[in-house]
Amino acid sequence: MEHGFPQIRQHPRITRAKLLRRAVLMFLGAALVSVGLEIFLVPNNIIDGGIVGISIITSHLTGLPIGLFLLLFNLPFLFLGYKQIGKTFAFSTLFAVMIMSAGTSLLHPVQPFTIDPLLAAVFGGVILGIGVGMVIRSGGSLDGTEIVAILLNKSTPFSVGEVVMFFNLFILGSAGFIFGWDHAMYSLIAYYIAFKMIDVTIEGFDESKSVWIISENSRDIGEAIMQRLGRGVTYLQGEGGFSGGSKRVIFCVITRLEEAKLKSIVEELDPTAFLAVGNIHDVKGGRFKKKDIH
Repeated sequence: MEHGFPQIRQHPRITRAKLLRRAVLMFLGAALVSVGLEIFLVPNNIIDGGIVGISIITSHLTGLPIGLFLLLFNLPFLFLGYKQIGKTFAFSTLFAVMIMSAGTSLLHPVQPFTIDPLLAAVFGGVILGIGVGMVIRSGGSLDGTEIVAILLNKSTPFSVGEVVMFFNLFILGSAGFIFGWDHAMYSLIAYYIAFKMIDVTIEGFDESKSVWIISENSRDIGEAIMQRLGRGVTYLQGEGGFSGGSKRVIFCVITRLEEAKLKSIVEELDPTAFLAVGNIHDVKGGRFKKKDIH
């Protein structure tokens, strides 16, 4: 056994092209959030959850620019993120928050596109969600409450999602006392739409799905999937829990648009087959790339 200091494995350095791509996407995402806030939500007294919601309420009560509070309220959480999560995440988040803060200041004199609160909630939520999703996908964040949720998750029985939801229910509920309950309900609409758009932006419209098939005709089904869908399959050997018999399991990954066709293939070749389909957030490596179908 050798004595001395252990070797430290160096992480591969990110290329300049990838770093530039991340910075551009983060810039565009933070800019979109600024548009969603100043052109749609804030002029109509509609808020979002988290630090953004707190900043909108504080700006309304004090008359000071919202950009000031977006930066000020996020700073303590950025420090926590630097200590607990990592400097790359912290600096990425700081960059995005600064762009968002500056963007809201620049757009503040611009007239809102609509004074209809429902239209503002819908379009503001869509733009906000896309922007936040782009920032998250690029490795940053725009909301310090997520960092608190991650830290509280380590010491409490509550999940990250439950902690974030608790914060946001409290913030959105506060809007009812300040802006009126009709605006609080519009805020819930905007929050829900933004939440969904974040998922779409992070996962993409071409969502991948994992498929597990157990069938006596597994070979025929597997060959049909490869020939008619152009997707590769993997055969796994399993054992029935009740029967104890040997079972061949087919595993493959498809897109959301191919799900209906795959189900029709399985139904055609074995109507009694066991079929399970699940969502996948990300697919890398292997032979997921679709082959040509002739």
